[in-house]
Amino acid sequence: MRVFVLDKNGQPLDPCHSARARKLLKAGRAAVFRHQPFTVILKDREIANSVVHPYRAKLDPGSRTTGVALLNESSGTVVWGAEIEHRGAAIHLRMTSRASLRRARRNRKTRHREPRFLNRHPARCVVCGKNARHRRKTCRLHARIRPQTPAALHRLPPSLESRIANVETWAKRLCRLAPVAAISMEIVRFDLQKIENPDIKGVEYQHGDLAGYEVKEYLLLKFDHTCAYCGGLSKDPVLEVEHETPRSRGGTDRVSNLAIACHTCNQTKGKRTPEEWAQALKGSLKEIDLARIANCGKVRAHSKAPLRDAAAVNATRWALWHRLFALGLPLETASGGLTKFNRTRLGLPKTHWLDAACVGRSTPEHLLVESRAALQVKARGHGKRQRCGVNRYGFPIRYAPRVKRFFGFQTGDLVLAVVPRGKYAGTHVGGVAVRANGSFKVGEVDGISWRHCQMLQRADGYYYAPSSPGPQPGASEA
Repeated sequence: MRVFVLDKNGQPLDPCHSARARKLLKAGRAAVFRHQPFTVILKDREIANSVVHPYRAKLDPGSRTTGVALLNESSGTVVWGAEIEHRGAAIHLRMTSRASLRRARRNRKTRHREPRFLNRHPARCVVCGKNARHRRKTCRLHARIRPQTPAALHRLPPSLESRIANVETWAKRLCRLAPVAAISMEIVRFDLQKIENPDIKGVEYQHGDLAGYEVKEYLLLKFDHTCAYCGGLSKDPVLEVEHETPRSRGGTDRVSNLAIACHTCNQTKGKRTPEEWAQALKGSLKEIDLARIANCGKVRAHSKAPLRDAAAVNATRWALWHRLFALGLPLETASGGLTKFNRTRLGLPKTHWLDAACVGRSTPEHLLVESRAALQVKARGHGKRQRCGVNRYGFPIRYAPRVKRFFGFQTGDLVLAVVPRGKYAGTHVGGVAVRANGSFKVGEVDGISWRHCQMLQRADGYYYAPSSPGPQPGASEA
């Protein structure tokens, strides 16, 4: 993975190889500007004296994880990639918990009285004509109905807004760290036949090489690209659309009757329903048969479950488009079908950041992927607003401190801890969790004194996991 480079005025230059960055740092010509993503700033170079090539930031927004890739358009090389894990579900759970705590506190602190009838204002509601509340022009019902402002009409729930903010933050960050000249994003899923033939309609969708493509993509996404029966234990790479109730026994082609199964399970199941197949497998001690018995009961419920992640992406795609369009760069949009077509044509494995590299018609005919691993980023936020901890009954038992920073450090900072002696002697690098007594947790090691810690990077709301090599580019995929 390449290293981002800035000139002495902070203007972005072409990313360089990590070996070149080490030589510049060792020679004193550069200094570390940022550790994650790793960026150096040159001391003796300006952008006017440098050759800068155009780069394209490519985004594959997802409900749980968003893939990001940086493409050198002049050479067709993917020089950097990242996978951003969102915290949408965690935000929803925190808001639900906070609402229940507030509701319980109000009930404990409120002296309830029965409502009285003769406390109404003699004036009439300007909307419905009924008696209004005291000093109000509208009744209790219509007081809740307020004119919607343009900002309120485009407001999204916090769990969805967090996803958009994460993608927007990293798009702006790439524009500051690299000479990005254009942006590509995946915005919608629809049939590729519509791209090739805009006039296609009616029964024409039933013909061609891509007939049934949308249904299979829906099922692959719902069942996480894994056989619904064996969970991948058969090692069969071929995944097929399987009818839970076979067509020979009256089963239809409705999506609620379809599942994804490997070729082995599809042939073994035959003309039986999942319930009949599980009954026939009883008594077998094979690991794969035990998994099939356990999963047969879940297939029916899972096939009827809503595709919640796809709904989240559909709800945020145009809001994200408006945010990226406001950056002032040429913005290319493409479908998920075109992304998969490019990835299959190039023989790349299924990962979020390589999907991002294949977004749009700007994907070159030959794509060179330099790195096998992407930067793993997890959104953590900037702290929580709940000031008290409660027991399982909802009563306060502890309170959060008024300040976030202790001894110059804050939870989430990236630190270097050099412990000279003792149980944790050695060098530790990672995010820090601070305590008021000065005993910090650095990475996975708990109990390091603040005196041994050195600041590397201030908390920015994200956790950076160590990069691990993923699938080899060019590996085959079912």
